[in-house]
Amino acid sequence: MKIYDELVARGLIAQVTDEEKIKDIINSGNATFYIGFDPTADSLHVGHFMALCLMKRLQMAGNKPVVLLGGGTGYIGDPSGRTDLRSMMSPETIQHNCACFKKQMEKFIEFGENKAIMVNNADWLLELNYIELLRDMGACFPVNNMLRAECYKQRLEKGLSFLEFNYMVMQSYDYYYLYQNYGCNMQFGGDDQWSNMLGGTELIRRKLGKDAYAMTITLLKNSEGNKMGKTAKGAVWLDPNKTTPFEFYQYWRNIGEADVLKCIRMLTFLPLEQIDAMDQWEGSQLNEAKEVLAYELTKLVHDEEKAQKAKTVYEVGSVRE
Repeated sequence: MKIYDELVARGLIAQVTDEEKIKDIINSGNATFYIGFDPTADSLHVGHFMALCLMKRLQMAGNKPVVLLGGGTGYIGDPSGRTDLRSMMSPETIQHNCACFKKQMEKFIEFGENKAIMVNNADWLLELNYIELLRDMGACFPVNNMLRAECYKQRLEKGLSFLEFNYMVMQSYDYYYLYQNYGCNMQFGGDDQWSNMLGGTELIRRKLGKDAYAMTITLLKNSEGNKMGKTAKGAVWLDPNKTTPFEFYQYWRNIGEADVLKCIRMLTFLPLEQIDAMDQWEGSQLNEAKEVLAYELTKLVHDEEKAQKAKTVYEVGSVRE
């Protein structure tokens, strides 16, 4: 099975700009693609993990990942999916968070010559001249189109600041810059990023007369339509000092029965044939499926030894109860 068909079978693809072209590019290993990560905290969380898994799958199929750290866009804050303004971070905090992200990402993505690369948009965004940017790029962003963008709609009722309104321009400029300097021909991201990503493909078309592509991945939601990856304590982090391997294991072991097979399909690297067979499981077998999910993800994020230890602790605790 080709990589695009596998992504479809795993339920990962939400929207694409040109399905046939994207399918051909990534199946042939000719994509130089990027995903952006704004450093909003000092650790990656479960939402980032899904994006890293996509990167890993595409890299294994011969495509070249470009990890974009948002050291520049982090100064503004992405309004997508937000009902309020993000807290402003100091330059020192942004740099620290970027360093934390970099260290964690190296566990998932293979960096090196002719492999993945990591760049930071602070290197070009912080040097931009405001007047020059307005003259060069402003005409490429019709305000009517921007106001219709899903990422802004829910904020218009409560108030959208001009600061956040610029985020689409910054993200679009990233794609334009990466296209010119790194040969990036594709951008991937969460489905809530669709409008921003279209801004990038349109900017490249208008300024360079070239085609660039975008694909969004399905947001990780439970059967009730709420984003997964949060507990009563807050986000489920990849940093073991913020969410211990046991807490991480426990989160996935306790997810709803309606969500377990979807998560196994989307997040693990188990063969699809094995997962398809699990589709027939019911009753007590779904508890076994939860164990598989929790173990596989804890092994990916931490390591096999910690996954086994978390499983043992959980089982002992369950017996005592």
